[in-house]
Amino acid sequence: MPVVLYVDADACPVKDEILRVGSRLRLKTVFVSNSWMRLPDDPLVERVVVPQGPNVADDWIAERAGRGSVVVTADVPLADRCVKAGARVIAPNGRSFDTDSIGMALATRDLMEDLRSAGAITGGPRPFAPKDRQAFLQGLDREIRRATREA
Repeated sequence: MPVVLYVDADACPVKDEILRVGSRLRLKTVFVSNSWMRLPDDPLVERVVVPQGPNVADDWIAERAGRGSVVVTADVPLADRCVKAGARVIAPNGRSFDTDSIGMALATRDLMEDLRSAGAITGGPRPFAPKDRQAFLQGLDREIRRATREA
């Protein structure tokens, strides 16, 4: 079973990198978003536009991700669902999520959400930097190799 890349694409800053890796490795790559986006005309690249609404794209990805797939998302609850389904998961900054790390990632996300709702100024994520792209490419390569072995 070949590896499939699923991309939570609406706010993904590494689409070009994913396309290059997917093309080089000849992997089916599925970009899931709430709106149309320009993608190359390639039989291995699929665009899925889901209806507007909370978690619609997340639900679409989570229903399909599993062993032999790699999911690219910064959404921690989606990462949790995909890890539980057996998928390899990586954030655009190169951070991998697995059964050992997802619990802490969820706890941190929930804590920050609670602080924001209580009026605390949390500052948000740092700006995306070139080193994040490099970390992502290295992490994506690692997760694809792991998914290939598991498939």
